[in-house]
Amino acid sequence: MATEGKQIAQNKKANHDYHIEETFEAGIVLTGTEIKSIRNRRVNLKEAFARVSNGEVWVHNMHISEYEQGNRYNHDPIRPRKLLLHRKQINQLIGQTQQKGYTIVPLKMYIKNGVAKLLIGLGKGKKKYDKREDLKRKDAKRDIQRAMKDAQLGR
Repeated sequence: MATEGKQIAQNKKANHDYHIEETFEAGIVLTGTEIKSIRNRRVNLKEAFARVSNGEVWVHNMHISEYEQGNRYNHDPIRPRKLLLHRKQINQLIGQTQQKGYTIVPLKMYIKNGVAKLLIGLGKGKKKYDKREDLKRKDAKRDIQRAMKDAQLGR
């Protein structure tokens, strides 16, 4: 699913640690100072994960820094935040995450039509040898691209 908005944050470790099989675009329930911090790009998705509880999807450990001018109305930076999804999507996530090894991982946060959105992915954890295999594949691809570029330039 392509993001059509201003990208705010990206979880680069997600593709390294998980095989992402399916993605969903979710809205987020936020307070006033949180959206202001998001627009200032003060978001960190590194340790974030999502969990389904009581038929609702919640994202945990997503750090949104306090807004500088927020005074006493500021928010807790790592509070759990509710994600807004369709019932059919939530049921699909419930079914998939009950299988062993599957988890819901936040991939990107962006602003689309003035609304903050979170791209979440259904991922299966990679083993160490899978990560090494991906690095080898990435290095080989980079070497091929470099060789093709050198050949075009006539080096």
